[in-house]
Amino acid sequence: MTAHIPSPDLPIHGMVYGVLLNSQAEWQVAAPLMSSAPYQAPPKAPVLYIKTANTWTLSEHAIAVPSHLSEVEIGATLGAVLSEQGALRGYVLLNDLSVPHSVAEQGFYRPPVKYKCIDGFLGIGAQLLPAADLPDPNAITLEVRINGTLRQTVQLGQMRRLLPQLLADVNEFMTLRPGDVLMLGLDVCHDGAEAGQRPHAVVGDVVEIHAPGVPGLGVLRNHLMGAVA
Repeated sequence: MTAHIPSPDLPIHGMVYGVLLNSQAEWQVAAPLMSSAPYQAPPKAPVLYIKTANTWTLSEHAIAVPSHLSEVEIGATLGAVLSEQGALRGYVLLNDLSVPHSVAEQGFYRPPVKYKCIDGFLGIGAQLLPAADLPDPNAITLEVRINGTLRQTVQLGQMRRLLPQLLADVNEFMTLRPGDVLMLGLDVCHDGAEAGQRPHAVVGDVVEIHAPGVPGLGVLRNHLMGAVA
């Protein structure tokens, strides 16, 4: 595969942190596993992972899917971009692509690097919406369309930790620096053929994520292409 170089036009420049199990549905699926070794208890703090810079792809750019994958998992969310002293600079649409996998395969105490840190596997909206223009980011809805067909609606208000609590809990154990990005969380489909999982897409598909009623976020659009050897 050719080397992946993030676009200089990206509206983010810091570390990008995802949050596992922040949706009510995924927490419920994982709950029976939380009493297993080695921790034998549910996680008390947010469980974070990093989307490394090799994964970043700007909206309207193609994302290469490795030849050994028959499909990929689409993860629509909103990223909160930090400014000085923990304040919020703004918000950006994100598509946290993954290799399809279950909670049991991933484990929720170890970084899911092999599923999530593949070159190009983070679609990033081209527009950064100032924080003052979106007082309550958890009040918005995200829509995921694949080839123009609505495949998922994400209600960010249904997350276990809403953004103010999520930021406070993360800051209990680590420092988020200016420019860092914290995802509000991922959800699964709640009805239809893909209920209980995130939408899947294949090479040739065009994936679009947008927030109805919030034009300042724009539309995050990426085309999935076959990887070049």
